[in-house]
Amino acid sequence: MGSGQVTTSEPFDFQGKHVTVAGLGVSGVPAAKVLHGLGAIVTVVNDGDDERARAQAADLEALGVTVRLGDGATLPEGTDLIVTAPGWQPDKPLFAAARQAGVPVWGDVELAWRLRGPDAADWLAVTGTNGKTTTVQMLASILKAAGLRTAAVGNIGVSLLDAVLGEEKYDVLAVELSSYQLHWAPSLRAHSAAVLNLAPDHLDWHGSMEAYAADKGRIYEGNRVACVYNVADKATEDLVREADVEEGCRAVGFTLGTPAPSQLGVVEGLLVDRAFVENRQKNAQELAEVADVNPPAPHNIANALAAAALARAYGVPAKAVRNGLRAFTPDAHRIAHVADVDGVAYIDDSKATNTHAAEASLAAYDPIVWIAGGLAKGATFDELVAKSAKRLRAAVLIGADRALIREALARHAPEVPVVDLDRTDTGAMRAAVQEARRLASPGDTVLLAPACASMDMFANYNKRGDAFADAVRELGSADG
Repeated sequence: MGSGQVTTSEPFDFQGKHVTVAGLGVSGVPAAKVLHGLGAIVTVVNDGDDERARAQAADLEALGVTVRLGDGATLPEGTDLIVTAPGWQPDKPLFAAARQAGVPVWGDVELAWRLRGPDAADWLAVTGTNGKTTTVQMLASILKAAGLRTAAVGNIGVSLLDAVLGEEKYDVLAVELSSYQLHWAPSLRAHSAAVLNLAPDHLDWHGSMEAYAADKGRIYEGNRVACVYNVADKATEDLVREADVEEGCRAVGFTLGTPAPSQLGVVEGLLVDRAFVENRQKNAQELAEVADVNPPAPHNIANALAAAALARAYGVPAKAVRNGLRAFTPDAHRIAHVADVDGVAYIDDSKATNTHAAEASLAAYDPIVWIAGGLAKGATFDELVAKSAKRLRAAVLIGADRALIREALARHAPEVPVVDLDRTDTGAMRAAVQEARRLASPGDTVLLAPACASMDMFANYNKRGDAFADAVRELGSADG
């Protein structure tokens, strides 16, 4: 872990500056309004020209913002700064033109960071391929239990701009950051930060695993107190080593095993801290029981330890960690127990939209009738199936890219019965649940952990999970 002089972001005077906002949508519209309010001359460029975009454009044009629909490639003349929506890929022609013209590019996170006031709240930041939202929500629950004014913000759906510029004053923010957001946030400097895990994801956007990891690693730059990493995932520790941090900042690991000094871990059903205690060579502080984590699946315990590490880095007492974890309720469609029917548990983890998330979900149950499939987004399934094969009673496959999973099952789990439903209509979920019921025995778990995105069949993973839950409840009511 290098340490050196950490640069702070220079104040930026927006008055009269020509700022181009790339993309309408969740972050673009509020960014355009904020920049216009700061006296900037704002032009919004957007690739799409649909009904929604036209409505958003009319709203902004009424304020005096210029909007160009259907033209996201051309750099408007005289642009001093681009503020981009996080999803816009770095190889877009607009950004190539900006580089050539020496125009800086910020994301919404960078903009929020630059607009913080002098008494701004500290940021405790979290990234990783999976578990970000849960960890940030757990962290916010712990911080609240300590009596701190806080909110879970960022990629979680609550705008950082709103948190930074709103009337409510916060002591500390629990901030979820995606790799996209980190890519466009060059001057972000968190109090402490965690990278939960690293697995191939969004490689079409980043171009390579190395570029993806490097963007995740930006979260550690300039940390003041702790860089939290996953002991079981060496790539996260490597990112800490490469980070340029403030003098005195520490590397703190979390592990599902017994913690070494400067780590948090698990001992005899207890979550314990050997990082933020006096004489960490000899002492450990009990924080909570594993049973305080909801649900106590292995990957969720890891999330709780990461959240606890960030809270402890901020000086939160052990009691608040326990109370915060007890008060936390997971979001819908994250390893949610829907019902027991005929001695079989039905679990909805529709949020497992990639192989890494599905692997964590499959590791929590045994034996499993697995419902999987959807849009693979370029993923391969051999490693997932090989690791989970011994837990599988059977598999039921739906969705556009189900053949990829079927072929991986044939290679690595040939003895596991597979039902290929050959359907991508929304009614396929009902059929999948009925097939799963036929294949399951008392004591089994029917697990929806698709390892794929949902958009081939459903509007989003929430709708997919709802369809599963509805089909399961139908089973129960048919029995009753």
